[in-house]
Amino acid sequence: MKMKRLFAVVLLSVGAAQASDPTVHPYQLDNGLKLIVKEDHRAPVVVSQVWYKVGSSYEHEGITGISHVLEHMMFKGTKKHGPGEFSRIIAENGGQENAFTSRDYTAYFQRLEQSRLPVSFELEADRMRNLLLQEDEFVKEVQVVMEERRLRTEDKPESLLFERFNAVAFINSPSRIPPIGWMTDLESLRLDDLAQWYATWYAPNNATLVVAGDVDPDEVLKLAKRFFGPLKPSEIRPEKPRREVPQRGTRRGMLRAPAEVAYVLLGYKAPVLLTAGEGEDWEPYALEVLAGVLDGGDSARLTRELVRGQQIAASAGAGYDLYDRRETLLLFDGVPAKGHTVAELEVALREQVRRLREEPVSAAELERVKAQVIASQVFEQDSVFYQAMQIGQLESIGLDWSLKDAYLKRIQAISSEQVQAVARKYLFEDALTVGILEPLPMDAAATAAMRRAEALGGGHGH
Repeated sequence: MKMKRLFAVVLLSVGAAQASDPTVHPYQLDNGLKLIVKEDHRAPVVVSQVWYKVGSSYEHEGITGISHVLEHMMFKGTKKHGPGEFSRIIAENGGQENAFTSRDYTAYFQRLEQSRLPVSFELEADRMRNLLLQEDEFVKEVQVVMEERRLRTEDKPESLLFERFNAVAFINSPSRIPPIGWMTDLESLRLDDLAQWYATWYAPNNATLVVAGDVDPDEVLKLAKRFFGPLKPSEIRPEKPRREVPQRGTRRGMLRAPAEVAYVLLGYKAPVLLTAGEGEDWEPYALEVLAGVLDGGDSARLTRELVRGQQIAASAGAGYDLYDRRETLLLFDGVPAKGHTVAELEVALREQVRRLREEPVSAAELERVKAQVIASQVFEQDSVFYQAMQIGQLESIGLDWSLKDAYLKRIQAISSEQVQAVARKYLFEDALTVGILEPLPMDAAATAAMRRAEALGGGHGH
């Protein structure tokens, strides 16, 4: 599982550095629903996304995986529309739809021709508060999620290591909980657990509706009031802090499992925009640049020096996401090259950390990272879907959507001295967690399971 920030890149390359995007129109309905409309009239299409502020970081031991199971159940029908009807109706209207669950949110989306937006709104509003939760469907979907866990985590050694590594890195923060859930919790999950979870979190006052595309904002607001306006809010109590206890020494974890290659993970505790201290809101941007110096193409340090130069790594990467609800990890990972060990690669990765702490990064490296941000900004703005994603993710983790427009300017302002400062402040031994995958011989069954997991890929939907 090479840490390439595949999902995070959606947020990282954002719009022009201006105070506020005039094509974005925010509203709030009387029942608490947030509506944000992003105009883009280049094609007669619309993307509609409903984001609920709930995911695995809201869960606790005993019910882990419940948000993901509920995502599956959202396609099992209401009194008005039976099981599978949602997907069938969207397809009949020429649309595409899917959903995903993460630590901090669960999102549902449709891509449609712009005149079909009322179809999406009617269906989403119906299942926001009127879902049918039936025991037989629940039992089937829990089994589906358990099989998904086997394929995506337990049969993929690097994914399994990351899950275990994360649970070692965090002791009492909900960041240790995997979105797919722990198998024992899935086995003991009950329908009444799910019903309570749904009644609490799937409500207009816990949702953000994002619409992007060839639409008139006033007309979208009228539609939202018509379909979502009558829905009743729920009572949502403030969360308890659940702050991670201070780390007081390097933590290590090892996974011995059938695998083709060894693998090493290093993670340093790091702040995000939401947790950065007063006057320190520049630090997450500096950490983002630091990660870009290490990993971002063939000219980045890890590929240039460890893969091509020393040839100690078959692959090596780094990753960081400044958009999260809680303290996160700045990650390094790698697979040792033939003839080298994970111990050697760990030493080499730590040497990269030492250099960041002791030597300023070069002007050329800074310029490369900033040029990549600008290039990807252009690419991102070509996608109506990603424009909506930027807004929905920011709002769902407790940040304002307009922060998307600050990213480019803030990255361009980061100096070499600031990159070195965050390296010295956060990349130190007592903040480090190390995970090692020690490969065991693979029999035919383990090989077949891994091939199935690889064929399935990394995405997921209902």
